Amino acid sequence: MELRITNLSKRYSNGVQALDDISLTIPAGMFGLLGPNGAGKSTLMRTIATLQDADSGNAHIDNIDIRTHKDDVRRILGYLPQDFGLYPKVSAYDLLDHFAVLKGIDNRKERKEVVDALLHQTNLYTVKNKHVGGFSGGMRQRFGIAQALIGNPKLIIVDEPTAGLDPEERVRFHNLLADIGSDKIVILSTHIVEDVSDLCNNMAVINRGKVILTGQPLALIDTIQGKIWKRFIEKNELPQFQENFQVISSRLTSGRTLIHVYADQQPDAGFAPAHGNLEDVYFSAMAYLLDGQVRPASSDDHRTALTA
Repeated sequence: MELRITNLSKRYSNGVQALDDISLTIPAGMFGLLGPNGAGKSTLMRTIATLQDADSGNAHIDNIDIRTHKDDVRRILGYLPQDFGLYPKVSAYDLLDHFAVLKGIDNRKERKEVVDALLHQTNLYTVKNKHVGGFSGGMRQRFGIAQALIGNPKLIIVDEPTAGLDPEERVRFHNLLADIGSDKIVILSTHIVEDVSDLCNNMAVINRGKVILTGQPLALIDTIQGKIWKRFIEKNELPQFQENFQVISSRLTSGRTLIHVYADQQPDAGFAPAHGNLEDVYFSAMAYLLDGQVRPASSDDHRTALTA
Protein backbone atom coordinates (compact mmCIF):
# COMPACT_ATOMS: atom_id res chain seq x y z
CA MET A 1 0.00 0.00 0.00
CA GLU A 2 1.23 3.48 -0.85
CA LEU A 3 -0.03 7.06 -0.56
CA ARG A 4 1.07 9.32 -3.41
CA ILE A 5 0.61 13.06 -2.96
CA THR A 6 1.16 15.12 -6.09
CA ASN A 7 1.47 18.92 -6.29
CA LEU A 8 -1.11 19.71 -3.61
CA SER A 9 -1.70 23.43 -3.04
CA LYS A 10 -4.17 25.23 -0.80
CA ARG A 11 -4.63 28.94 -0.17
CA TYR A 12 -7.18 30.10 2.40
CA SER A 13 -9.46 33.07 1.91
CA ASN A 14 -7.31 35.18 4.25
CA GLY A 15 -4.40 34.80 1.83
CA VAL A 16 -2.41 32.21 3.78
CA GLN A 17 -0.72 29.69 1.48
CA ALA A 18 -1.18 26.60 3.69
CA LEU A 19 0.09 24.10 1.09
CA ASP A 20 2.50 25.06 -1.67
CA ASP A 21 2.98 22.35 -4.32
CA ILE A 22 3.38 19.47 -1.86
CA SER A 23 4.52 16.13 -3.33
CA LEU A 24 5.26 13.07 -1.17
CA THR A 25 5.27 9.29 -1.51
CA ILE A 26 4.38 7.55 1.75
CA PRO A 27 4.84 3.76 2.01
CA ALA A 28 3.33 1.38 4.55
CA GLY A 29 4.68 1.80 8.08
CA MET A 30 5.11 4.78 10.37
CA PHE A 31 5.72 8.07 8.54
CA GLY A 32 6.60 11.21 10.46
CA LEU A 33 5.44 14.61 9.22
CA LEU A 34 7.50 17.07 11.21
CA GLY A 35 7.17 20.83 11.35
CA PRO A 36 6.39 23.79 13.61
CA ASN A 37 2.88 24.90 14.46
CA GLY A 38 1.33 26.60 11.44
CA ALA A 39 3.56 24.77 8.95
CA GLY A 40 0.62 23.30 7.01
CA LYS A 41 0.62 19.84 8.57
CA SER A 42 -3.00 19.89 9.74
CA THR A 43 -4.17 21.27 6.38
CA LEU A 44 -2.42 18.41 4.61
CA MET A 45 -3.89 15.85 7.02
CA ARG A 46 -7.43 17.21 6.59
CA THR A 47 -7.02 17.14 2.82
CA ILE A 48 -5.87 13.50 2.84
CA ALA A 49 -8.74 12.68 5.22
CA THR A 50 -11.21 14.17 2.66
CA LEU A 51 -12.36 16.86 5.12
CA GLN A 52 -11.41 19.66 2.73
CA ASP A 53 -10.37 20.00 -0.89
CA ALA A 54 -7.08 21.32 -2.20
CA ASP A 55 -7.07 24.09 -4.80
CA SER A 56 -4.92 22.00 -7.10
CA GLY A 57 -3.04 18.71 -7.17
CA ASN A 58 -4.19 15.31 -6.02
CA ALA A 59 -3.47 12.28 -3.87
CA HIS A 60 -4.02 8.56 -4.39
CA ILE A 61 -4.10 5.68 -1.93
CA ASP A 62 -3.04 2.91 -4.26
CA ASN A 63 -5.64 3.34 -7.03
CA ILE A 64 -8.15 5.38 -4.99
CA ASP A 65 -8.36 9.04 -5.95
CA ILE A 66 -9.10 10.99 -2.75
CA ARG A 67 -10.72 13.83 -4.69
CA THR A 68 -13.25 11.78 -6.65
CA HIS A 69 -13.72 8.74 -4.39
CA LYS A 70 -14.06 10.22 -0.92
CA ASP A 71 -16.36 7.49 0.38
CA ASP A 72 -13.85 4.80 -0.65
CA VAL A 73 -11.11 6.67 1.21
CA ARG A 74 -13.23 7.01 4.35
CA ARG A 75 -13.88 3.25 4.43
CA ILE A 76 -10.17 2.56 4.86
CA LEU A 77 -9.33 5.63 6.96
CA GLY A 78 -8.77 6.01 10.69
CA TYR A 79 -8.32 9.63 11.81
CA LEU A 80 -7.33 11.18 15.13
CA PRO A 81 -7.40 14.97 14.64
CA GLN A 82 -5.53 17.42 16.82
CA ASP A 83 -8.76 18.51 18.47
CA PHE A 84 -11.65 16.09 18.64
CA GLY A 85 -14.88 16.40 20.58
CA LEU A 86 -16.39 13.71 22.76
CA TYR A 87 -19.72 13.29 24.49
CA PRO A 88 -18.50 13.83 28.08
CA LYS A 89 -21.36 12.00 29.81
CA VAL A 90 -21.18 8.85 27.67
CA SER A 91 -19.09 5.86 28.73
CA ALA A 92 -16.06 4.78 26.73
CA TYR A 93 -17.75 1.49 25.83
CA ASP A 94 -21.00 3.05 24.65
CA LEU A 95 -19.24 5.72 22.63
CA LEU A 96 -16.97 3.19 20.89
CA ASP A 97 -20.01 1.01 20.24
CA HIS A 98 -21.72 4.02 18.64
CA PHE A 99 -18.69 4.72 16.43
CA ALA A 100 -18.64 1.05 15.40
CA VAL A 101 -22.25 1.33 14.26
CA LEU A 102 -21.34 4.39 12.21
CA LYS A 103 -18.51 2.37 10.64
CA GLY A 104 -21.07 -0.18 9.46
CA ILE A 105 -20.56 -2.96 12.03
CA ASP A 106 -24.23 -3.84 12.46
CA ASN A 107 -23.94 -7.27 14.07
CA ARG A 108 -24.12 -6.78 17.85
CA LYS A 109 -21.89 -9.76 18.73
CA GLU A 110 -19.24 -8.74 16.21
CA ARG A 111 -19.42 -5.16 17.43
CA LYS A 112 -18.89 -6.23 21.05
CA GLU A 113 -15.85 -8.28 20.07
CA VAL A 114 -14.39 -5.30 18.18
CA VAL A 115 -15.05 -2.80 20.99
CA ASP A 116 -13.70 -5.11 23.71
CA ALA A 117 -10.55 -5.80 21.68
CA LEU A 118 -9.91 -2.10 21.09
CA LEU A 119 -10.42 -1.26 24.77
CA HIS A 120 -7.90 -3.94 25.70
CA GLN A 121 -5.46 -2.78 23.02
CA THR A 122 -5.56 0.81 24.27
CA ASN A 123 -5.44 -0.22 27.96
CA LEU A 124 -8.88 1.28 28.63
CA TYR A 125 -10.86 -1.87 29.34
CA THR A 126 -10.84 -1.39 33.12
CA VAL A 127 -12.41 2.08 32.70
CA LYS A 128 -14.80 1.14 29.88
CA ASN A 129 -17.84 2.21 31.93
CA LYS A 130 -16.35 5.54 32.96
CA HIS A 131 -17.62 8.70 31.28
CA VAL A 132 -15.06 9.96 28.80
CA GLY A 133 -15.48 13.46 30.21
CA GLY A 134 -13.56 12.25 33.26
CA PHE A 135 -10.62 10.88 31.26
CA SER A 136 -7.13 12.33 31.57
CA GLY A 137 -5.44 13.79 28.50
CA GLY A 138 -3.56 10.57 27.85
CA MET A 139 -6.67 8.44 28.24
CA ARG A 140 -8.51 10.70 25.80
CA GLN A 141 -5.75 10.26 23.23
CA ARG A 142 -5.78 6.50 23.66
CA PHE A 143 -9.56 6.55 23.25
CA GLY A 144 -9.03 8.61 20.10
CA ILE A 145 -6.76 5.91 18.72
CA ALA A 146 -9.32 3.26 19.64
CA GLN A 147 -12.02 5.00 17.59
CA ALA A 148 -9.55 5.54 14.73
CA LEU A 149 -8.83 1.79 14.60
CA ILE A 150 -12.46 0.72 14.22
CA GLY A 151 -12.94 -1.17 10.98
CA ASN A 152 -9.28 -2.16 10.63
CA PRO A 153 -8.30 0.88 8.52
CA LYS A 154 -5.42 0.75 6.06
CA LEU A 155 -4.56 4.46 6.42
CA ILE A 156 -4.30 5.99 9.89
CA ILE A 157 -3.66 9.70 10.49
CA VAL A 158 -2.78 11.04 13.93
CA ASP A 159 -2.33 14.80 14.26
CA GLU A 160 -0.21 16.10 17.17
CA PRO A 161 -1.15 13.10 19.35
CA THR A 162 1.37 13.59 22.19
CA ALA A 163 1.12 17.36 22.65
CA GLY A 164 0.45 18.07 26.31
CA LEU A 165 0.96 14.50 27.52
CA ASP A 166 3.13 13.77 30.54
CA PRO A 167 6.23 11.57 29.95
CA GLU A 168 4.55 8.37 31.17
CA GLU A 169 1.50 8.81 28.95
CA ARG A 170 3.72 9.77 26.02
CA VAL A 171 5.66 6.50 26.34
CA ARG A 172 2.41 4.54 26.63
CA PHE A 173 1.07 6.26 23.52
CA HIS A 174 4.29 5.55 21.62
CA ASN A 175 4.03 1.86 22.48
CA LEU A 176 0.43 1.84 21.28
CA LEU A 177 1.32 3.42 17.94
CA ALA A 178 4.25 1.06 17.47
CA ASP A 179 1.92 -1.94 17.87
CA ILE A 180 -0.53 -0.86 15.17
CA GLY A 181 1.28 -2.79 12.47
CA SER A 182 3.65 -2.36 9.54
CA ASP A 183 1.04 -3.33 6.95
CA LYS A 184 -0.80 -0.01 7.39
CA ILE A 185 0.15 3.53 6.46
CA VAL A 186 0.38 5.47 9.72
CA ILE A 187 1.04 9.20 9.35
CA LEU A 188 2.21 10.88 12.54
CA SER A 189 1.94 14.65 12.21
CA THR A 190 3.81 16.43 14.98
CA HIS A 191 6.12 19.27 15.99
CA ILE A 192 7.88 17.02 18.53
CA VAL A 193 11.12 15.68 17.06
CA GLU A 194 11.40 12.82 19.56
CA ASP A 195 8.07 11.37 18.40
CA VAL A 196 9.45 10.92 14.88
CA SER A 197 12.87 9.77 16.09
CA ASP A 198 11.34 7.08 18.31
CA LEU A 199 8.69 5.75 15.96
CA CYS A 200 9.17 6.45 12.27
CA ASN A 201 11.09 4.72 9.47
CA ASN A 202 10.45 7.56 7.02
CA MET A 203 9.79 11.25 7.48
CA ALA A 204 9.40 14.66 5.92
CA VAL A 205 9.92 18.16 7.27
CA ILE A 206 7.35 20.74 6.23
CA ASN A 207 7.23 24.48 6.85
CA ARG A 208 5.34 27.38 5.31
CA GLY A 209 3.44 24.88 3.23
CA LYS A 210 6.53 23.40 1.56
CA VAL A 211 8.33 20.09 1.94
CA ILE A 212 11.93 21.04 2.73
CA LEU A 213 13.39 17.63 3.60
CA THR A 214 12.51 13.96 3.16
CA GLY A 215 14.26 10.71 4.00
CA GLN A 216 14.85 8.04 6.61
CA PRO A 217 15.72 9.45 10.05
CA LEU A 218 18.86 7.35 10.52
CA ALA A 219 20.13 8.19 7.03
CA LEU A 220 19.47 11.89 7.57
CA ILE A 221 21.33 11.80 10.88
CA ASP A 222 24.32 10.17 9.17
CA THR A 223 24.57 13.10 6.73
CA ILE A 224 25.29 15.63 9.49
CA GLN A 225 27.79 13.64 11.54
CA GLY A 226 31.03 15.61 11.92
CA LYS A 227 29.28 18.84 10.99
CA ILE A 228 27.55 19.76 14.26
CA TRP A 229 29.53 21.78 16.81
CA LYS A 230 28.55 22.91 20.29
CA ARG A 231 29.60 25.69 22.61
CA PHE A 232 28.42 27.29 25.83
CA ILE A 233 28.06 31.06 25.58
CA GLU A 234 26.57 33.88 27.60
CA LYS A 235 22.99 34.69 26.66
CA ASN A 236 23.86 38.22 25.54
CA GLU A 237 26.44 36.78 23.11
CA LEU A 238 23.84 34.88 21.08
CA PRO A 239 23.13 37.62 18.46
CA GLN A 240 26.87 37.91 17.75
CA PHE A 241 27.24 34.16 17.23
CA GLN A 242 24.13 34.06 15.06
CA GLU A 243 25.67 36.72 12.86
CA ASN A 244 29.03 34.98 12.50
CA PHE A 245 28.04 31.29 12.41
CA GLN A 246 25.18 29.10 11.21
CA VAL A 247 23.57 28.64 14.61
CA ILE A 248 20.86 26.02 14.18
CA SER A 249 19.66 25.84 17.79
CA SER A 250 20.18 27.32 21.24
CA ARG A 251 18.92 26.20 24.61
CA LEU A 252 19.37 27.00 28.25
CA THR A 253 21.34 24.23 30.01
CA SER A 254 22.36 24.47 33.67
CA GLY A 255 21.84 28.21 33.57
CA ARG A 256 24.03 28.69 30.48
CA THR A 257 23.20 28.97 26.78
CA LEU A 258 24.27 25.98 24.67
CA ILE A 259 24.39 26.56 20.94
CA HIS A 260 24.71 24.08 18.08
CA VAL A 261 26.35 25.28 14.87
CA TYR A 262 26.42 23.61 11.46
CA ALA A 263 29.85 23.81 9.77
CA ASP A 264 32.08 21.58 7.64
CA GLN A 265 35.03 22.30 9.92
CA GLN A 266 35.49 23.40 13.53
CA PRO A 267 34.28 27.03 13.59
CA ASP A 268 36.95 28.07 16.12
CA ALA A 269 38.83 26.67 19.09
CA GLY A 270 35.93 27.35 21.44
CA PHE A 271 33.69 24.79 19.75
CA ALA A 272 33.63 21.06 20.46
CA PRO A 273 32.19 18.36 18.19
CA ALA A 274 28.62 17.27 18.98
CA HIS A 275 27.02 13.98 18.04
CA GLY A 276 24.28 14.95 15.63
CA ASN A 277 20.73 13.72 16.17
CA LEU A 278 17.38 14.17 14.46
CA GLU A 279 16.79 17.43 16.26
CA ASP A 280 19.96 18.80 14.63
CA VAL A 281 18.71 17.54 11.25
CA TYR A 282 15.40 19.32 11.81
CA PHE A 283 16.90 22.61 12.96
CA SER A 284 19.44 22.54 10.14
CA ALA A 285 16.64 22.15 7.62
CA MET A 286 14.67 24.95 9.26
CA ALA A 287 17.69 27.26 9.26
CA TYR A 288 18.08 26.55 5.55
CA LEU A 289 14.49 27.57 4.96
CA LEU A 290 14.83 30.75 7.01
CA ASP A 291 17.72 31.78 4.76
CA GLY A 292 15.07 32.17 2.06
CA GLN A 293 16.50 29.44 -0.19
CA VAL A 294 13.76 26.88 -0.46
CA ARG A 295 13.72 23.76 -2.59
CA PRO A 296 12.70 20.16 -1.91
CA ALA A 297 15.57 18.29 -0.26
CA SER A 298 16.24 14.63 0.45
CA SER A 299 18.82 12.76 2.46
CA ASP A 300 20.97 12.55 -0.68
CA ASP A 301 21.27 16.31 -1.09
CA HIS A 302 20.94 17.34 2.55
CA ARG A 303 24.54 18.54 2.77
CA THR A 304 24.14 20.66 -0.37
CA ALA A 305 20.91 22.13 0.96
CA LEU A 306 22.51 23.19 4.20
CA THR A 307 25.57 24.79 2.64
CA ALA A 308 23.91 26.43 -0.35
